[in-house]
Amino acid sequence: MYREYLHQLIQCLEATQIYKQDGMPLKDYDDAMQRFVDLFSEIKKEGKQVFFIGNGGSAAIASHMTADFMKNGGMKTYSLYDNSVTTCMGNDYGYEQIFSRPLEFLANEGDLLVAISSSGNSKNIVNAVLVARDKRMQVITLSGFQRENRISRLGKYNVYVPVCHYGMVESIHNLILQQVVDFIMERDGECL
Repeated sequence: MYREYLHQLIQCLEATQIYKQDGMPLKDYDDAMQRFVDLFSEIKKEGKQVFFIGNGGSAAIASHMTADFMKNGGMKTYSLYDNSVTTCMGNDYGYEQIFSRPLEFLANEGDLLVAISSSGNSKNIVNAVLVARDKRMQVITLSGFQRENRISRLGKYNVYVPVCHYGMVESIHNLILQQVVDFIMERDGECL
């Protein structure tokens, strides 16, 4: 019974699809991972910032990756999860703007936004992605549930996990991002 969950998780990982902005799928998982590592490496080399965002479990992944890409990846990451900033943005502009408004102030052209959303339809995530695109940031989206969700084609690269199960979608999103930073850490020797 319990092994079945792991079996389903592996099947979901193998069925995960990664697309370019034009909707064309990448060749395979190795190709996608290489592109992710190349993009994060370019961001690191150029001294650009990385912003990770998400809600609920995806917020926990975003917070975790903010720390890991900073400490283990040696990159400039910025957390949008400060309680005062989040509540200020929510109170003054509405919950739908809690990420987009700070990005308007903090982000620069060429920075990277990693938008994590199980459904891909959270308005605050969609708004942040649209601001990032307007600011000429690079964007990676990670979503699940329905293929035609609102962010699934808005990034330079778009990860889609084809299942309607929060735990599986979030686990795969976390695994993919962890794999990228672990590779960068092993390559660059950033771990303390």
